[in-house]
This record gives sequence, C-alpha cells and structure tokens, in this order.
Amino acid sequence: MEKLINSYETLFIIDAQLSDEEIKAVAEKFIARIEKNGTVKEVNEWGKRRLAYPINDKNEGYYVLVNFESDANFPAELERRFSINENIMRSIVIRHEDKKAEA
Repeated sequence: MEKLINSYETLFIIDAQLSDEEIKAVAEKFIARIEKNGTVKEVNEWGKRRLAYPINDKNEGYYVLVNFESDANFPAELERRFSINENIMRSIVIRHEDKKAEA
C-alpha cells in the first residue's frame, strides 16, 4: 500500500521578544523538522508584525509561512511540537485540497 502524500501549509508565530538569532534558530528548527518528514515547497518569512490581539500580553510576533508535502500522519506531530514549544505563540496547519487530474 502506497503512502498518501498530501499538500499542507503551516503558519506559526514566534515570540518577537526573542533575539534575532533566537528567532532564526526557532524558525530553522521547525523548517528542518518539516524537511526531515516531508518536502518543503516554499518558506515565506513575513517577519515581525503586530498581532491582531495581544497574546500573553505581547503585541508583536514573528510570522513564518511554510508550504510542504508530507504523509497524513506528520501534521498532527508538527502541531504537537508547536504546542509544547514555549517560543511559539500560535500555529496552524492546513491541508490543501487534492488537485487530481481527470482521467
């Protein structure tokens, strides 16, 4: 049975109060984890932005958007890792709809 590969995107917000080096290290850690478990299609660092509403009394976050492909089991593990990392303020993983060619 072949593994089903799905297309996803994740947006995560890193605590902007960290130093630039720490922010870069956190972003690279998660991007490397995605690369290890799938194929990264695009990384788009939006940088520091004002949050729509304060999170833990903080008004700014460092946004990173990653488009990737992986098997169906990995996104749940990725979300778990986001949730236990204290430097990640918010995160979301979205599965893109399959675009199958008509035969």
